[in-house]
Amino acid sequence: QVPVVESGGGLVQPGGSLTLSCAASGSFVPIAAMGWFRQRPGKEREFVAAINWIGSSYYADSMKDRFTVSRGDAENTFYLQMNSLRPEDTAVYYCNTRGTIRGENYIPSDNWGQGTQVTVSS
Repeated sequence: QVPVVESGGGLVQPGGSLTLSCAASGSFVPIAAMGWFRQRPGKEREFVAAINWIGSSYYADSMKDRFTVSRGDAENTFYLQMNSLRPEDTAVYYCNTRGTIRGENYIPSDNWGQGTQVTVSS
């Protein structure tokens, strides 16, 4: 497995923005699809967004108007732009690479990052 590293988390006030990054370092094989997930305190891990190799993106309904997933210029880098953040967005955010997109569903692989903490609080 190729190490996957998330970064960019932190503390932000309600209504603020953050951009998370995901890098699959050491991989020379382009990643066709990746997804972002999050795990809120006391909750199961849930899907946030995904993007495929041609740039088509998919979102959980509660986040499609506030979050944007994108591919970076560098090979195998991805971003999650989060706007209008709410306290309920507080979670550990995870990147998953080399999953499968079926319809509008992203099926994760076993290739997970360690997660990055996002805390939305005043």
